[in-house]
Amino acid sequence: MPDHDRIYREEAVTYHAMIARQPDLGAVVEEIFPCAGADVADLGAGTGRLSVPLAARAKSLVALDASAAMLEIAAERLSASGLAGWSTRVADHRSLPLPDDSADLVVSGWSIGYLCNANVPEWELNLSLVVAEIKRVLRPGGAAILFETLGTGHETPSPPEFLKPYFRELTETYGFSHRWIRLDYEFDDPAQAERLSRFFFGDELADKVARNGSSRLPECAGIWWLKL
Repeated sequence: MPDHDRIYREEAVTYHAMIARQPDLGAVVEEIFPCAGADVADLGAGTGRLSVPLAARAKSLVALDASAAMLEIAAERLSASGLAGWSTRVADHRSLPLPDDSADLVVSGWSIGYLCNANVPEWELNLSLVVAEIKRVLRPGGAAILFETLGTGHETPSPPEFLKPYFRELTETYGFSHRWIRLDYEFDDPAQAERLSRFFFGDELADKVARNGSSRLPECAGIWWLKL
């Protein structure tokens, strides 16, 4: 598999070119928690996949990520949108640089799983720290909404084995509700689909994309949410 940490540090532009091929998630978030007038914190904001659509709806938004390179692109996109009331900060999910009771909505897309999957030592401790931080910064009546993969290249949910314990903890220990949606990548052509799939997902999936000769890459995503 490609080194995602290196990609986030050194190849943020190419990463954004890939994730920009997925649908806008603003409406999906709005179905769970209306963002108008809300103060939003985006954990693991990356290049702004959630931050950009939510900043257009929210009162304020802070985009947090461990990668300064990713946040640079998010900031460029937010600036280009002409929106106000946003900021970016380099941060660790386990120790958020935010005051208590400072957010109405916390979102995180495809990020917490890097700390909380079964291949990471003390992943359960990491998850307890992340959830505690989310609850600390949320105001009463606020909500947390998390997105994670349930299988790239699959038409129906097929989550990676190393993520299943994390997903069980979210629902069974922390009380999150859950559903899934399709978030297929729609590339310009089969060549782009193969190239960007190989860049982020590795040779096995990219070879499958090449054999299929399709510009669409299926993606199943899970949504977990908790309202205080």
